[in-house]
Amino acid sequence: MSNFGTNISSTSSVTLMGFPEMESLEHWLAALLLLLYAISILGNALILFIIKEEQSLHQPMYYFLSFLSVNDLGVSFSTLPTVLASMCFHAPEISFDACLAQMFFIHFFSWTESGILLAMSFDRYVAICNPLRYSSVLTNARVAHMGFFIVVRSFCMVFPLPFLLRRLPFCKANVLTHSYCLHPDLIRLPCGDTTINSMYGLFIVISAFGVDSVLILLSYVLILHSVLAIASQEERLKSLNTCVSHICAVLIFYVPMVSVSMVHRFGKHAPEYMHKFTSLIYLFVPPMLNPIIYSIKTKEIRRRLHKMIWTAKF
Repeated sequence: MSNFGTNISSTSSVTLMGFPEMESLEHWLAALLLLLYAISILGNALILFIIKEEQSLHQPMYYFLSFLSVNDLGVSFSTLPTVLASMCFHAPEISFDACLAQMFFIHFFSWTESGILLAMSFDRYVAICNPLRYSSVLTNARVAHMGFFIVVRSFCMVFPLPFLLRRLPFCKANVLTHSYCLHPDLIRLPCGDTTINSMYGLFIVISAFGVDSVLILLSYVLILHSVLAIASQEERLKSLNTCVSHICAVLIFYVPMVSVSMVHRFGKHAPEYMHKFTSLIYLFVPPMLNPIIYSIKTKEIRRRLHKMIWTAKF
């Protein structure tokens, strides 16, 4: 009986399953994921370089975009080691401490991205609804304070998760369904009562993602109300056009996130590949698409990219 429940500190490793049901396509899937990583890392690094070098982009809107790019790089580098190990080098085992660390960083960057998108919606609200006070409201110091608060909030929310898992006894095979460590996946392993873990996970989802999404929606209701008051249709379209990139970033972040949450909580009988597919979209698509969207929709970034490509050719 004494061996029935063992503390996780005595458990050496966790096995990351990946996609065993797609073994025949494993090489193609690995190549696809590596391509997505390359696009994400190169795209976000390029956005950061352009914002740094282009003096006209040294303003709050692009500071928030640089925060988003740094965060997306963090998401990519958080999952990269285990995805490479399990899918390219057939080394699916990871120590439990490393798994907890990876879980912490994946969820930390997810919560941080939600906060950054909220800050960007506030930036758009001030720019459109109160343009005369834009420079006095969003000073460099205030932007830095907002970024600091977002990071601290995310850290405080995610910090208890590893410790709540460590207190539980583990008596099952430590096999995860993904190629990386996620909290909803990890809380299925213990044989003890995970009610506190589940309740805390639900609490931070509601208090972070829930509150952030409601405030983002509210900001766009106010923006739309302000835009509709503009007499000229051309000016209305011009104002709304400045929000398109941010709206796309919000949608490609929140839609996959809601899908992952719904599948984990209400799709217990769904095929395993559904869990894996939704989490892949959630973690891979936003970091890949964000730099593409902002490169296409932002004239200054697009102009700098054309200049760099033209210089490289000659």
